[in-house]
Amino acid sequence: MFYFDPLYLLFAAPALLLAMFAQWKVSSTYAKYTQIRNARNITGLQAAQYLLRANGLNLNVSGTPGNLTDHYDPRDKTLYLSEGVARTPSVAALGIVAHEVGHAVQDAQGYAPMRLRAFLVAPASIGPWIGYILFIAGIFINASGLVWLGIAFFSLSLVFALATLPVEFNASQRALAMLRSSALVGQGEVEAAQSVLTAAALTYIAAAAQALSTLLYYVFVALNLGRRDD
Repeated sequence: MFYFDPLYLLFAAPALLLAMFAQWKVSSTYAKYTQIRNARNITGLQAAQYLLRANGLNLNVSGTPGNLTDHYDPRDKTLYLSEGVARTPSVAALGIVAHEVGHAVQDAQGYAPMRLRAFLVAPASIGPWIGYILFIAGIFINASGLVWLGIAFFSLSLVFALATLPVEFNASQRALAMLRSSALVGQGEVEAAQSVLTAAALTYIAAAAQALSTLLYYVFVALNLGRRDD
């Protein structure tokens, strides 16, 4: 059956390997720098409170379960920190917290790419599922038009992944600028925080690569279907 096509591995393998490398890089980098105590001996929670005040933001800071699950939610204007980040006075915690505060600043300033990504959340959540169903149906009934419609819906996942990149990169840029201009970090700690953020950025690049590889495979199948119809 077509969805077990070994050719899919040819398209998916590079992106899958990148995703595996990105996950290893994030885990190993975080594990390294979470063991290094920052010079000011402040926890992630204390750093978050400091940076929020420095940016004139009066937002809630709450806990969230899991590891490396830290995020800012623009819907309830809350910064969520994992226990490992909130309670640990590590260099890694500083980088992660500053990144999430960067997202809070984006939201407060109405950063256009962030608004675009928020707009795409719902379509990107539903579109790929609809696209997959239409794609399968089109293959089974040999309807190339339905196949291409499915591809159009599935492409929303790639659009969302690409829209995410500038938001995440900009948040990291803001994070490093905040750390450099603050009194939170000691000598060499900005570079260490940058290593953590660079590793995290790989995961977003890998997500875009995975969406692109799957889309290319679908397009390849659709083109072959069209040739059979000629």
